[in-house]
Amino acid sequence: MNNDKTILDVRQLRVQRGGRVILDSLNWQVVRSQHWVILGANGSGKTSLLAALTGYLAPTAGEIKLLDQTFGESDWRELRRRIGIVSSTVHALIAYDEPALETVASGKSGMIDLWHRPNKKEAKQAMSILRNIECGSLANRPWCHLSQGERQRVLIGRALMAAPELLILDEPCAGLDPVAREHFLQFIQRLSQSRRAPTLVLVTHHVEEIMPFFTHALLLRDGQCFHQGRVKEVLNNHALSETFGCAIKIEKRRGRYALRVQPKRLKVM
Repeated sequence: MNNDKTILDVRQLRVQRGGRVILDSLNWQVVRSQHWVILGANGSGKTSLLAALTGYLAPTAGEIKLLDQTFGESDWRELRRRIGIVSSTVHALIAYDEPALETVASGKSGMIDLWHRPNKKEAKQAMSILRNIECGSLANRPWCHLSQGERQRVLIGRALMAAPELLILDEPCAGLDPVAREHFLQFIQRLSQSRRAPTLVLVTHHVEEIMPFFTHALLLRDGQCFHQGRVKEVLNNHALSETFGCAIKIEKRRGRYALRVQPKRLKVM
């Protein structure tokens, strides 16, 4: 496997709708050996960036190259099958009575609400993936009876069914309680160490979710890249304070981060 292969190359990306600039002059490159985290406050452009990468939001200017394909020159519908994405938008589309095995198998074609039962080969592959993501016992359990954490794992299994080179996790810990969140993050850590792990991109608001395997970080504010680079160089008080627009102190213990917002002083008249 070529660890120097460019997975994603974004150059001078600009997205404008009406008079509003959503993303502005954004440059970003991801190579095979890297795992990235995208951090930013609400409205910073994280969701819009993902929509542009997956072809749901057309750029106003700039260039997006994904897996050696250029936006506007390639069929992005076909390219989406090579990209795994775990997002709350997918959650809402899964049929409540669909067994976990069928949900995972549906990732082969990228279909939601599979209209036919998977064939023997697909079922065998889906079962193997369920075991690999530590959900083998959930194969026959319907979607409505899965916990939030189990659903996230099953959606990752669904994404892995197509053997993606890039796996995007869009705020995957939203709605998880602290224990479920920690179990899920530890699972992602183990996934990153597996033999054929895809390049991972985590979109989050929370530095606490940045596991030790993440190598790089992209910090967004108001549609612009404020900082990017290696995690150990980018995650500091100055960069995060600029990104979130307030005084922040960050600490690192045993490979994990914690963030504290400095209190504002009230002026007494």
